[in-house]
Amino acid sequence: MASKERKINKKALIISLSCIGVLLALCLCVLIYAGDYYHALDEVTSASAPEGISRQELDDGSIYISPQGATMGVIFYPGGKVENSAYIPLMEKLAENGIASVIVKMPLNLAVLGVSRADKFIDEYSDIEKWYIAGHSLGGSMACTYAEENKERLEGVILLASYSTSDITDTSLKVISIYGDCDGVLNMEKYEECKGNLPGDFDEHIIEGGNHAYFGAYGEQEGDGTPKISRESQTEKTAELIIEFIK
Repeated sequence: MASKERKINKKALIISLSCIGVLLALCLCVLIYAGDYYHALDEVTSASAPEGISRQELDDGSIYISPQGATMGVIFYPGGKVENSAYIPLMEKLAENGIASVIVKMPLNLAVLGVSRADKFIDEYSDIEKWYIAGHSLGGSMACTYAEENKERLEGVILLASYSTSDITDTSLKVISIYGDCDGVLNMEKYEECKGNLPGDFDEHIIEGGNHAYFGAYGEQEGDGTPKISRESQTEKTAELIIEFIK
C-alpha cells in the first residue's frame, strides 16, 4: 500500500512540475513578445511640446496632449506593437489646431487587450464636449469595436491604414479612412471587404507616396512599402485631413 501511495505521489509531483514548467515557458514567451515592439524615435520623445500645448504622461502611461480651452478631443489607439509615444507628432499637430487628444497606452502595446480604455478618458475629461475615437492599423479596428458599443459617446471614427471588422453602419457616427498608396502592410483585400461595415457616406482619402509606418514616428516597419514622401509630410497631410474632418 505504501509503495502504491509513493507511486501516486511521484506521478502527481511529475504532473505538477510539468505544469509549472509549461507556465514558466508561457510567461517567458509573453515577456519576450512584450519586449519586441516598435519604439518611438528618440527625437520625438526628447522634443519639447510646442508653445501653448500641454503634454502630460498619465499614471497608466497614456499621454494627454491639449491646447488651452479645448472642447473637442480624440482618443487614439496605437497600432499593434507600437509604442504610444510614436504618435505624439500627429497629435500635437491636432493640438495646434485646438483639438485635445489622449494617446492610449495599451497592455503589451496591443489595442485588442484594451478596447474599453476610452471609457476612462471620456469620463475623466468632462471639459471635452465632443469626442472622436481614432486608431492606426490594429488600433483602428479596435476603435471601431469600441464605437459599435459606445456610439452615443462619440461624434465619429478616424481610421489610419485600418478597417472596421465591427458593423457601425447603423449609427450617426462620422467616419474618415486614410491610408497611403505605398502601404505594404495594410491588407487591401480585407480593407475593401470591410468597407461594408462603415456608413455609406464615409470619407476616404489616399495619401500619395505615404506608407504604413509614417502615420507614427517609429522608423521602418517590416513588410511595409517604400514611401515617396517624408514622415513629416505624411504627418502634416494626415493632420490636415483629420482637422478638416472634425472642424
